Amino acid sequence: MKKNTILTITLGLCLGLGNQALAQYDKAARVVYKTYSNGKDVSGDSYTELVYANGAARIQTVKPGGNRIAEVPKEATYIDFGKESIYQMADLYTGKRVSTVTEFAKLPKFEVTSETETILGFKCKKAKAVLFSNTIEVYFTEEAGVKGSPQSSYCPNSGLVLKVVRNGNSMVKAEKVEYLKKKQIPTSVLPASYGDIMPDIRYRSMVVGSYIKTVDVFTNEQICWGSTRVNPSNEEAVNETFSYAGGTVIMKKVKLPKVPQSANAFVELVQYSNGDAYDRTGSIFIVPTDKKQSFMEGIRKGAKVLPIYTDKQGKEYPGVVATPEFSPIIELMRFFTSFGVKHFNGYRAVEGLNWRDSSFFKQDVTELLPALEGEVWVGAFIGNYDKGGHKVSLKIKYHLNETEVSTTPEKKYWIKPIFATINVLEMGGQPYSTMFKDDSLRVKFDVPKGVKNVSLRYITTGHGGWGNGDEFVPKRNELFLDGKSIYSFTPWRTDCGTYREYNPASGNFWNGISSSDLSRSGWCPGTLTNPVYVPISGLSEGMHEMKVYIPLGEPEGSSFSHWCLSGVLVGEIE
Repeated sequence: MKKNTILTITLGLCLGLGNQALAQYDKAARVVYKTYSNGKDVSGDSYTELVYANGAARIQTVKPGGNRIAEVPKEATYIDFGKESIYQMADLYTGKRVSTVTEFAKLPKFEVTSETETILGFKCKKAKAVLFSNTIEVYFTEEAGVKGSPQSSYCPNSGLVLKVVRNGNSMVKAEKVEYLKKKQIPTSVLPASYGDIMPDIRYRSMVVGSYIKTVDVFTNEQICWGSTRVNPSNEEAVNETFSYAGGTVIMKKVKLPKVPQSANAFVELVQYSNGDAYDRTGSIFIVPTDKKQSFMEGIRKGAKVLPIYTDKQGKEYPGVVATPEFSPIIELMRFFTSFGVKHFNGYRAVEGLNWRDSSFFKQDVTELLPALEGEVWVGAFIGNYDKGGHKVSLKIKYHLNETEVSTTPEKKYWIKPIFATINVLEMGGQPYSTMFKDDSLRVKFDVPKGVKNVSLRYITTGHGGWGNGDEFVPKRNELFLDGKSIYSFTPWRTDCGTYREYNPASGNFWNGISSSDLSRSGWCPGTLTNPVYVPISGLSEGMHEMKVYIPLGEPEGSSFSHWCLSGVLVGEIE
């Protein structure tokens, strides 16, 4: 019985039920912690600092001499041992102060083991817990005369935590404990005000939001055939939506932020049917304006004004390949609408299925970050012939990965779109891409001096929606550089049935298969198509030629196959 009583008291220390008779926490100290991964110090110049005085502790990350990025919140954690509560507080770049509070009683429960370890001359007890499938080991001492933990949710009331180990390979460990002299001791380490105290979920959202720059490009905009929208008179107006190609293309010039090169960029799209029942090809793209002629000219005046590519059969395709004075579009995202999501949800019930209210697509476009700054034309295309069409909302988000302004010189990047056969101007006179019949897509391009580490960002999808069409027949794509094959693969998706709940208007066959279940050439109804990244080693300065070969299927009656491709070269410049 005596042994069990001692265990209960010891457990109580980690559960926030501290027994002051065991130790007097009447000293003041500053504790510095460093972070290790697999035994290696990964803290760099920064460290975690804990200051304890007068029954409270403050924990924050310190980086001497750092130049904080303006949008990054200034965070600190406070432990009020009298109130047995932890406050997380952030000063946002907007000037607003926000906080959230957690009571000791709601913290994770740790079990104190019989193991001990001496750290910085203090005898430490070991406590252990398994949290979210991670094994957490905490080493705390009752001999220091101060309290606190570098990770505030782990045993903050059990004395002073000197080491925290996660899964045996990640560690936060105290490097030194400095006791403060009387004149150094602050009256209180707690702030005069915690600002706006809110639930943790809201607090975390506001803090994380400070690391994200969001550009709302389109909000619930219609893409349909036969749009009656009247475009603004100023063709270069910023933040105005323009409609072209009978309403199947919408464009907006937006001002995109300049962010550190370490940031990540994402495109987010929400789409639903506003009357169209079919699965349609869609694209989110930007229009380069670095050459004498821009794709915007074709958008405004019709595809016929764009540079012409002619295949071996003499068929002409405007605006699909780069020339010395023209750049094709840079495709950010290739997506496919589902069969009638939202609009047709009430038309057809299928037992066991609950139709979704929209399709959501999110694409990492970080490799194109250098092209996503300043004033940029951003477009959205959905090929359809329905007067209701579709509704879309589009955001571009930039996520900061650093808290300090980098002192490392920025790298220079080379981004060159070389082909885009997806006919976003289908209703503006741009034909389907059938140039692969007994031929290959060919494009010549110039590489400037000093370009290195080049890769081709390649998106490909096959189309021809009948049994023998290339939508349903696997076809090998082969890429050639200067006559030499550099890459080949067969784009094919076998997971289309996963997205059945997005396809209420999809036909159901007699054998239990739905049209939306069928495998396709690189896409499914209600999904996006991931780019393929093809490394191109040793690309020398000067002119080169890229060819794409696909064995295009034979037409049957009025049905024919075509392929929507886009290719962008991405590299660094020395």
